[in-house]
Amino acid sequence: MEIIRYPQREQWAALLKRPALDVTALFDTVRTVLDDVRENGDAAVKRYGEKFDKAVLSDLLVSEEEMQEAERLVPEELKQAIRTAKANIETFHAAQRFTGEKIETAPGVTCWQKAVAIERVGLYVPGGTAPLFSTVLMLAVPAVIAGCKEIVLCSPPDRNGKIHPAILFAAREAGVSKIGKAGGIQAVAAMAYGTESIPKVYKIFGPGNQYVTAAKQLVSLKEVAIDMPAGPSEVEVIADSAANPDFIASDFLSQAEHGVDSQAILVTASETIIAPIIQAIQEQLERLPRKEITGKALANSRIILLQNEEEVIAFTNAYAPEHLIIQTANYTDIAARIENAGSVFLGAYTPESAGDYASGTNHTLPTNGYARAYSGVNLDSFIKKITFQEITAEGINRLGETIRVMAANEQLEAHRHAVTLRMVGGGEK
Repeated sequence: MEIIRYPQREQWAALLKRPALDVTALFDTVRTVLDDVRENGDAAVKRYGEKFDKAVLSDLLVSEEEMQEAERLVPEELKQAIRTAKANIETFHAAQRFTGEKIETAPGVTCWQKAVAIERVGLYVPGGTAPLFSTVLMLAVPAVIAGCKEIVLCSPPDRNGKIHPAILFAAREAGVSKIGKAGGIQAVAAMAYGTESIPKVYKIFGPGNQYVTAAKQLVSLKEVAIDMPAGPSEVEVIADSAANPDFIASDFLSQAEHGVDSQAILVTASETIIAPIIQAIQEQLERLPRKEITGKALANSRIILLQNEEEVIAFTNAYAPEHLIIQTANYTDIAARIENAGSVFLGAYTPESAGDYASGTNHTLPTNGYARAYSGVNLDSFIKKITFQEITAEGINRLGETIRVMAANEQLEAHRHAVTLRMVGGGEK
């Protein structure tokens, strides 16, 4: 883990870089799989499932028998935890419902919006090194609240052709319509183009590895919308001399265990906190079952010592972290000055793990600096807004001349004429 003390502003650009691979280098490989699935449907998905996941599949869709088997396999303690988390996620996202008001922008001119759910959405849930059943809740719960008519989920099967039972249980609890046994590029392709078993969707959500990210970017060019660009997970911690080193170490390690390309950084103006945090990280790392993965991720991690709080805030807004944990005495004041972040965790007793699982906020967030322009997944992600307007005879007579002048100056005579016909007197002026 690198420690950088008092870097000059011109050095910041290098420090802001993530360990992410340029996915454009993968585009040729990804296009080959996308084209194959588009042309050959289920057969191609099964073939790539055997190649990449070592699973020989007779059917791509999860059966009712498999769903019942999964429910039996999930421990009651985990079932209750999933239900509790689901309830909190529902509460938070239901509060985001859009209420459109009719606005009279001018006498006789009324405008408004209506929120309409995206009819069919696709959710990608990684399997990989950990079964991310929490991601099922984060994506499916707001989709159901939004009113999406069909929710299609794809997740990679194991070598026995089974999806992890906790993923299946969470999917049923959350209201998923169909579940496909497909991972990686082939899953994105199946949802983007549609196959005999997996329906074509209108928007794809969910995290994934670099190949999934590249596939989502390519299909979004003309086939389907996507939630956001996403890459390896990351966390930034802001700490001062009053912070608890053990807490910060645990946040570092919980982020690092996501994968070898994850990144954790500490940004501080307090020299005295650095050594205790490093010691706590080393002690806690030794006790982790995913020690090897976590240790490799720590190689991408940094501790950055800056001159003062002003620099800490400026650096943070430039980095635009996916997760931001603020453990300082004045965390409320610092939080008020944060402009770029996916999700912010305030105070010593708010670990990132809470947002990852059960506090209610969404954990599908922009990475790699995209928090400068993107929000995390929320209820609006599953909704499109349709604009309406109604103009009365009085309204068109009051507003008409403004429209006529603007249309004439853009040299769009048919636009001008369409208004003229509706105005009192009709004919040209």
